[in-house]
Amino acid sequence: MNAVDGSEHYEAGTKAASPSLLVIVLDTNPHAWALLKSTLPLSKAISNLLVFINAHLAFNNANQVAVVASHSHRAAWLYPAPPSTSADFEMTDRMSSNLDNANKYRPFALIEDTLLISLRELVASTTESDVRTTTTTQMAGALTLALSYINKASAAYSGISTEDKPVGPNAESADVVGLQSRILVVSVSGDLAHQYIPIMNTTFAAQRLRIPIDILKLAGDTVFLQQASDTTKGVYMMLRNPEGLLQYLMMAFLPDQMARKHLVAPTQEVVDFRAACFCHRRVVDVGFVCSICLSIFCSPPEGAICLTCSTHLTLGDYGAKPAVIPRKKKKKKRINGVETGSARGTPAPGE
Repeated sequence: MNAVDGSEHYEAGTKAASPSLLVIVLDTNPHAWALLKSTLPLSKAISNLLVFINAHLAFNNANQVAVVASHSHRAAWLYPAPPSTSADFEMTDRMSSNLDNANKYRPFALIEDTLLISLRELVASTTESDVRTTTTTQMAGALTLALSYINKASAAYSGISTEDKPVGPNAESADVVGLQSRILVVSVSGDLAHQYIPIMNTTFAAQRLRIPIDILKLAGDTVFLQQASDTTKGVYMMLRNPEGLLQYLMMAFLPDQMARKHLVAPTQEVVDFRAACFCHRRVVDVGFVCSICLSIFCSPPEGAICLTCSTHLTLGDYGAKPAVIPRKKKKKKRINGVETGSARGTPAPGE
């Protein structure tokens, strides 16, 4: 009896909610936002996005956020601000007045000021030649920056490499441990066929790391962003009314991975799984695939040589016109002086 002590107390560890890292990729394509100026100007979209960021940070004081701009000629950080030795003092002076405002929560004010200042500098650094030379956005580069930031933040939080996360068929049912990371893409651009390969590379990297990519499409239609959302089990939504941006953000994209297990998340009814050809960067329904490197071509390349691995492609008789042999006419047989179409008459029952 002396060996049993009923008064012995055991420490029960308390399990706190895992912090969440939200990386927002904001498409700042000048051409696309110019078309949306009448319904949803960029300034209003930024205001709604800041409210959404504040709500994300308010859920848990350990939550983190980062914002990357996918611009016409480069991808740039909006928050946290990129390190710069020349502009540090200037930015600090401009931000001091807003940070001292007693009516604003200081972390919210810090994010707002940093994001707006970085966005103004990005727009000011964009020249007319940059706008004229391209009408698309550097989405692949922005997704790469987002994944790199998530990898560093996850390693710093857990102290181990993110490669230790479970992968494979049982990874979906496993609980998310450590820092919960996800990417939200606010897209306004259309065709991204010329970035097919790097976008697919970032998609498969996010799938392996179990990082969902959520897509909020304000304008245009991008096949590969649909595939990225479906592959990583993210949320894809196409806004019919851009004026309700804040409502869509709060209702569909605010819950993290743990909360989505208890909610019915919006899903895509139809996913376009078409690919882009490697020769002209066009989205194709039917193409030619190299059996060695799996490159896709919309038409047989010149000389039947793969443009990627220089393998000779065996096309067989593709494109050759079939030989048409005229059909021989059957001789008509005369039965009782009457011509018939065949040598055999109508079969009787039982034959």
